[in-house]
Amino acid sequence: MTTSEAAAVSAATTTGEPVLSARNLVKHFPVRGGGLLRRRVGEIHAVCDVSFDIYEHETLGLVGESGCGKSTTARLLMNLHPATSGEVYFDGTSISSLSRKQMQRARRNMQIVFQDPYASLDPRMPVNEIVAEPLRIHGVYDADRVRQLLHTVGLRPEHGNRFPHEFSGGQRQRIGIARALALEPRLLVLDEPVSALDVSIQAGVLNLLEDLQAELGLSYLFVSHDLSVVRHVADRIAVMYLGKIVEFAPTERLFEAPAHPYTQALISAIPIPDPHKERSRQRIVITGDVPSPGSPPSGCRFRTRCPKFANQLSESDQKLCIEQEPELVDRGQGHPAACHFASSESLL
Repeated sequence: MTTSEAAAVSAATTTGEPVLSARNLVKHFPVRGGGLLRRRVGEIHAVCDVSFDIYEHETLGLVGESGCGKSTTARLLMNLHPATSGEVYFDGTSISSLSRKQMQRARRNMQIVFQDPYASLDPRMPVNEIVAEPLRIHGVYDADRVRQLLHTVGLRPEHGNRFPHEFSGGQRQRIGIARALALEPRLLVLDEPVSALDVSIQAGVLNLLEDLQAELGLSYLFVSHDLSVVRHVADRIAVMYLGKIVEFAPTERLFEAPAHPYTQALISAIPIPDPHKERSRQRIVITGDVPSPGSPPSGCRFRTRCPKFANQLSESDQKLCIEQEPELVDRGQGHPAACHFASSESLL
């Protein structure tokens, strides 16, 4: 990503210095063939040149289809995956090259809540020990702190003696949130925190996260494939497709006038509760399969599924999409979009 692109994604209704900055993050996973030698035969381009900032008390939403690189990006921020290239800065200090011991100290300020509450909790440990584990690792264990954390996320003290299998999915996610809060971090990376929960339970967890942010002054990266959920919680939204951010905007601006054809298609698929508006609005349908991240298309990555490319562009304009990859810059729509022919459209 160029300097102008990085500046574009940083520009928003935010002020001050960012808590966390990602700059030109790239992650390639090797693909190995069969046989004894397991030679490298290719690579998966999971994340390709991603940059953004997260500010104090802000929630940044990262959205896109399954397999677009959202969760990999979240793990790169936490240094759970080493980046192929690029840097992550927390409070202006690079954490990408820290040693394991240094990274352990850095993680006191940044924690992650995983998608699946059924898999992210040790089934052999009682809840008290699960929540206390970060405190023990960092040598600051306090039984009163554990009880306070359980109360903060809406659980009773007696719940601490039970095991994860004795709780519902929403309660397990609350335990995961309590564990993430144990060391009083400033930033939480929330990797699809409600996607594994029943719809009736999602609202309670989302309201808890909002209350915690207001009470503790937290910053969030909220990863999700559900635009309706992200609209409820995020201040700004980054839309991701096949490893790259294709649009970046304040939440209401993105929903009122999306500029990238991919974002327009995603928003047009959200049901509207007003039946008259629902029947009269235009639905944008994306056809075809997502290209392989091991061999992304030349030029614009979305062109193989883009309705605008297929139905509205001249042959010369299509040639531009095929040969030249669009940069994530503002083309007059009020927010950056990685499309040569970006145009804001009101869809809701």
